[in-house]
Amino acid sequence: MILAGDVGGTKTALGLFEREGAGLRLTREATLASRDFDSLEAAIDHFLDAGPRGDIAALCIGIAGPVVDGRCVATNLAWEVDERMLAYTLRAARARLLNDLEAAAHGVLMLGEEQLRCLQSGVPRSGNIAVIAAGTGLGEAIIVSDGVRRTVIATEGGHADFAPRDDLEEHVLRFLRREFGRVSYERVISGPGLLNIYTFLRDAKNFSEPEWLKERLESEDPSAVISAAGLANEAEICAKALDLFVAAYGAEAGNLALRAKALGGIYVGGGIAPKILPKLVDGDFLRAFTDKGRYSEFVSRVPVHVILDEEAALRGAASYGALQSKSL
Repeated sequence: MILAGDVGGTKTALGLFEREGAGLRLTREATLASRDFDSLEAAIDHFLDAGPRGDIAALCIGIAGPVVDGRCVATNLAWEVDERMLAYTLRAARARLLNDLEAAAHGVLMLGEEQLRCLQSGVPRSGNIAVIAAGTGLGEAIIVSDGVRRTVIATEGGHADFAPRDDLEEHVLRFLRREFGRVSYERVISGPGLLNIYTFLRDAKNFSEPEWLKERLESEDPSAVISAAGLANEAEICAKALDLFVAAYGAEAGNLALRAKALGGIYVGGGIAPKILPKLVDGDFLRAFTDKGRYSEFVSRVPVHVILDEEAALRGAASYGALQSKSL
């Protein structure tokens, strides 16, 4: 049995997989609220207690944070995770921690066309692939190809310095700098980042905030409220916030395409992209993606896809865990 997980600041997805021929079959899964648990071990115990545990040959967890020497302090969650302790606690033969985007990148290699939405067909070529995903945070990963093998490289690119592209984004940067000091891309391109943009428009640009919107923001998930109201054009401030968010998202995806020389394509994952898909396809994302001066033609030839499969990272972690169990 392979235990796989995809741990984010908001949700933790867990699944048990069994080998089936050359592949894996998902036998049981659950999605838990991460902040309902004091630790990953507690979340896994809760999941396993809901059914037959079986013998765990290997476990592999993708977690939102830097994994160094088999240990991770989650970026947007008060969890410290050590793969040696996981193996000991769960009596698993082997445990492995991956950055969540590293797990998602392994999942990308397993996706079919029906699990993707093409934003830019580009010119499909062999070469590096990159994955960018906004959710509670912003993650990035690169799949390097040498023509024979593909190697997944984890990054912390979402925490690089935010680079404004025009006067309005300069104002966003100055506004957020007063709040946070240093401003990373994650402060703009994430669920909390969308709220940061909204707050900037309300407080610095004097956009009106309808009373019904204020009430919903206080009682519901703010980023979900803003994105839904923006898509429906129910409030000017939400529509404008979503415009700024999508443009920044497209610009950073284009930056990643340049950094990774992603001739094989850019894949946009995470929980936000499928929910705002109508906005991603209306042109603003790609205009920012391809606005690269002398390299505009280069990025216009890079294929861009949105990942629609919410379980891509979970399946990627399971695939990596299965490879680890074969080496036992």
